[in-house]
Amino acid sequence: MKRDTNRMKSSVEHFRKALSIDPLFWAAYEELCILGEAEEAAVCFGDVAIHYVQEHYLGNASSYLQIANSDQSLDSSQAFGLEDLSLSHLQQMEGNNIRNICLNNHGGPNLTGPVGQITNSCCNSSFFRTPSPVLTQLSDMAPPPLIRNIRFCQNEVSLRSSTQARREFVRENESAQIRGSLFFDSGRRRSARLAAAQRSFNSTQGSENKANNLRASIKLNSGTCYSTVCKGQFQNLEEVGKLLETYDDAVSAFRATSSSLSSSADVKSVQDETVNTQLRSFISNSSKIKSGISDTINLLRILGEGYRHLCEYRCQEALNVYQKLSSKQYNTGWVLSQVGKAYFELVDYLNADYAFSLARQISPYNLEGMDVYSTVLYLMKEDMKLKYLAQELISIDRFAPQAWCAIGNCYSFQKDHETALKSFQRAVQLNSRFPYAHTLSGHENVIIEDYGNAVECYQKALHVDARHYKSWYGLGMIYLRQEKIEFAEHHFRQAYRINPFSSVIMYYLGTTLEALKRSEEALVMMEKAIVTDNKNPLPKYSKANMLVTLGRLNEALEILEELKECYPRESSIYALMGEIYKQHKKYDKSMLHFGIALDLKPSIVDVAKIQAAIGKLILPDEIEDNL
Repeated sequence: MKRDTNRMKSSVEHFRKALSIDPLFWAAYEELCILGEAEEAAVCFGDVAIHYVQEHYLGNASSYLQIANSDQSLDSSQAFGLEDLSLSHLQQMEGNNIRNICLNNHGGPNLTGPVGQITNSCCNSSFFRTPSPVLTQLSDMAPPPLIRNIRFCQNEVSLRSSTQARREFVRENESAQIRGSLFFDSGRRRSARLAAAQRSFNSTQGSENKANNLRASIKLNSGTCYSTVCKGQFQNLEEVGKLLETYDDAVSAFRATSSSLSSSADVKSVQDETVNTQLRSFISNSSKIKSGISDTINLLRILGEGYRHLCEYRCQEALNVYQKLSSKQYNTGWVLSQVGKAYFELVDYLNADYAFSLARQISPYNLEGMDVYSTVLYLMKEDMKLKYLAQELISIDRFAPQAWCAIGNCYSFQKDHETALKSFQRAVQLNSRFPYAHTLSGHENVIIEDYGNAVECYQKALHVDARHYKSWYGLGMIYLRQEKIEFAEHHFRQAYRINPFSSVIMYYLGTTLEALKRSEEALVMMEKAIVTDNKNPLPKYSKANMLVTLGRLNEALEILEELKECYPRESSIYALMGEIYKQHKKYDKSMLHFGIALDLKPSIVDVAKIQAAIGKLILPDEIEDNL
């Protein structure tokens, strides 16, 4: 967002912060390279980054293992604690004599000695309690009615403490049991879960019905004296025996419930142990993880260094870095596209064509860099290949700006500049932040000599990307044609600051300096252009022309002799050599070279210059005859 609003300083800070948080965040480093603010890849993807990422991933795995172990121990203790509590409580209640179950609230003993020896007492009004629904849901069985419904009055303090402990335990186990049911039942079919729930509900209802029958059989009215109960209901010990049998059934049922809970805990324990075994195996392979992280960051270091060099237009250095990649990494669509761009900037169109064609074979649906590839084919005058590329790209994605740039180059090559301009504008409509589409629109306007719209297109491209040097170069060319030399020199200087390795920019900057009568600076710039690209003839010819202006004729003649060997059909070379021989007063050689220049059919402007030079040429024989 901040980059799109030209807040570059803040944008760079945020990209650097993102990269410091996550050293594997390639997009942040890529944006820094585009902005020209990236540090060396060895700094961002160095040993510190490797150590940071290893600690991050291995530390998370270790923490997860500790959490898994703690969860396992907690769940096991809760499950088996429920079983121990249930069994111990039941055993304690089994050991107590049935004589202690009917006592009044005042704490006086009601049953002493044998069971049949009963003293006078009053019954408690809250003799029964409603079963707890929470434990019923957790255990899938109804709790024992006698254990949960009879209030033990003689040991009231111990009973309350036991009940409170059980309630607290139920609350603690509720979340764990629900969590366990979520995970263990997730693999069961929905019909099986519904059937299990129905069985649990029926079992609960059956237990509650038994409890209600028991209440009806031994129900005591509130306020009734225990002596009355003894006279009317407990006349013999048969009912007490039935009560004990019901109590034994309840104990057996609850033990079965506890056993089922224990078996569920055993299953969970086995599953947790399996997970922990896998985690321990994962941690034991930490050396492999470290090696993988190291290899990944080393790969990012090579890719990042190459991409940084390419964004700084150090194209030969970028190619050297990419050569360090393995064959599998080098022969990928992205890397080959970057290699093609590097050769394009080096004006090595043959190698650029080869790299881009390989990239299309490997990744035929990757459109990145295809706009540059279409320009390569345009400059190589490969008409058929350019048409085929445009057709393929538009069939892959007709909404990609790269496809419409290729179509525009195709029409431009056919001299249909109006259609080409519409194609470039279509690319701009699809992606207004695609600077190369704006630049190609500007180039096309320059061809049709619509300089006003061309300037507007170049400025839009610079608004999107201020480091797009081709737009600075285009503006400089417009001002040079309009003979606004100061403006031209400023824009060429800006382009040279961004890309100080382009011999074309150096040549035109030297040309503007010569037009400003700054011949020495212009000569230095031409020499830099020659060193940068020795195959470019324009800087050599301009240097020879400057040397002629400075009176250094022999040096200029040496350069022109070299150019004549490389470009034997270039008329301007012979015309300048004729001028040098004229100043050396070698009129026969001068006339010879002027004649060769006219035979090579130069432009109309050059023809006029050559004829004017011949007209001023006076042969020595004609001078003697005049005397």
